[in-house]
Amino acid sequence: MRVVWQLAVTVGIAFVGGQCLAAAPANPWLTLVIGVVTAVLAILGYGWVVRRTERRPATEVAGAGAGGAVARGTLIGAALFGSVIVNIAFLGGYVVHGIGSVSGAVGLVGFMAAAAVTEEVVFRGVLFRIVEERTGTWIALVLTGALFGLVHMLNPHADWGGAVAVAIEAGGMLTAAYVATRRLWLPIGLHFGWNVAAGAVFSTEVSGNGTPQGLLDATMSGPTILTGGAFGPEASLYSVVFCVVATIVFLWLAHRRGHLVPRRRADRAAVATLAR
Repeated sequence: MRVVWQLAVTVGIAFVGGQCLAAAPANPWLTLVIGVVTAVLAILGYGWVVRRTERRPATEVAGAGAGGAVARGTLIGAALFGSVIVNIAFLGGYVVHGIGSVSGAVGLVGFMAAAAVTEEVVFRGVLFRIVEERTGTWIALVLTGALFGLVHMLNPHADWGGAVAVAIEAGGMLTAAYVATRRLWLPIGLHFGWNVAAGAVFSTEVSGNGTPQGLLDATMSGPTILTGGAFGPEASLYSVVFCVVATIVFLWLAHRRGHLVPRRRADRAAVATLAR
């Protein structure tokens, strides 16, 4: 029952925020504000519903160290995506023609803030955490990662190649970042930094969403396996490789810190102990 309540609160906030973004006038600063407010409300709502349904502090969104963790995650996420673009550009698949839309970039920052926070709360904070209690880390990582990729099939220009890539790279890396820290802040930063770099800076397609132009006026061309095609660079082989490497690093850290939950110990008490 707690899953239902936690999902209802978070998805409800995301839905209202999305409706506000859709109904708002084409003003990038208003989009930025709505996106940030949606993100903040999602965190507050999650913390509130966890305290009510689980009778414990929501340590995974505790304020101590949140700013530094989000900042580190944002830098890592942006650097990872930048590495993907550099490699695609090296082969002539990404070409910059000049400056694109500064206002478009501002609006995309707000949109990506709302998307990163609400998706991390739903998939890592609620679904992965609760499935892990029953199955252990490895099974929960595979199941929720696959679901994360499958949900991206709902996007306008989605395809199965992109969905599988997202399941492997994002579903794996973001979950591993949560397991390594037992906090949502690092995966939120990773998610946000990756998406902002992709849409707001490099003006590439983000998960087949029909992303508007960002800071740079650029075009992509070349084989889908390298560029990701209509889905965007997230479906690129480069993205999969770089994010799998990051996943391995985070899982290694999780192992070193004793944060992996084996199946035989997958119960609420074990996970609650790790979350403290």
